[in-house]
Parts: sequence; C-alpha cells; structure tokens
Amino acid sequence: MTIFEQINNDVMNFEVKKHDNFVIVEANVEKLDSQVAPELKASLVTLGQSDKNVIVNLMKTKYCDSSGLSALLVGNRVLKAANRTFIICDLQPSVKKMIEISQLHTVLNITKDEPAAVEFVLDLD
Repeated sequence: MTIFEQINNDVMNFEVKKHDNFVIVEANVEKLDSQVAPELKASLVTLGQSDKNVIVNLMKTKYCDSSGLSALLVGNRVLKAANRTFIICDLQPSVKKMIEISQLHTVLNITKDEPAAVEFVLDLD
C-alpha cells in the first residue's frame, strides 16, 4: 500500500488527490476545529514524507479555530523541512480573516483558488 492509499483509507474528512509532483488535500468539512484538525495534521505529516508538494483546498471550510491554524502551520513546517512547497487556497472570507488576524498570511503560501495554486507549484519546476 502506498502512502497515498494509506492516507485515503484513513481519512474521511479530507480527500487526497495525487498528481505528478503535487497532491491536493481537499477539506470536506465546514469547520476546521479541534474535532478534525488532528486528522488534517496527521495527513500533512505523512505527506511530508513523500516527494510531493502539497495544496490544501479549503473551499468548503467556513470556520477555522486555533487548532485548524495549528494543523496548517504544522503542514507548512513539515513541508518546508522536506524542501517542498505548502499552499492553501480557496479561502472563505471568515477563514481568510482568521488567518490575517493571526498574521499567518505572512507565513503561509496562499492563492486565490486551486488553479492558481497548481500554477504556482508547476512554476517551481
């Protein structure tokens, strides 16, 4: 079983879509909070062991608390340590505001939407 099959078998709230040099983690939750953030964090740590860049699509997520922000920061740190790129995209206004209030927009790679995130990753090659 590959790392991607393992993640997809274990994860219900997040869908992992594998591409050539990146993966897209699609959040299927309205709230990225203490109930689901550990699941995202575990997936991002596992993905950090692969040779792929990671895009997290938060289009369906309307709320994010400190646990959710922590999971995103862990993903950013793990991918950076592996010399990979971590991008979040499709932020809903309330999530974007939370990220800006916490000044994380200065730390995280954020794109308007998934096509822009994919273009960002492809431009790295």
